[in-house]
Amino acid sequence: MQDFVGPADELTTSSTSSGELRWRKSLHSNPNGSCVELAPVTGRRVAMRNSRHPDGNVLVHTAEEFREFLLGAKHGEFDDLAEDLSA
Repeated sequence: MQDFVGPADELTTSSTSSGELRWRKSLHSNPNGSCVELAPVTGRRVAMRNSRHPDGNVLVHTAEEFREFLLGAKHGEFDDLAEDLSA
């Protein structure tokens, strides 16, 4: 697993592998499988992966980093990223 802001983090403080995590995704996820999945990790961290590549890279964020991202999303800070860029 790769830490979002720091060096690689392979969950060395836990025996948990990414396959053992309890992954979940939004009910609003795309039905074609292009989804972001999240899972809680020991040490107050949140793991994130691409559902199309479950054995691929996993980003790990602290709970604080993830909370700040969610607050920004709720306040519309990333709405421009969802606009149709092909127009």
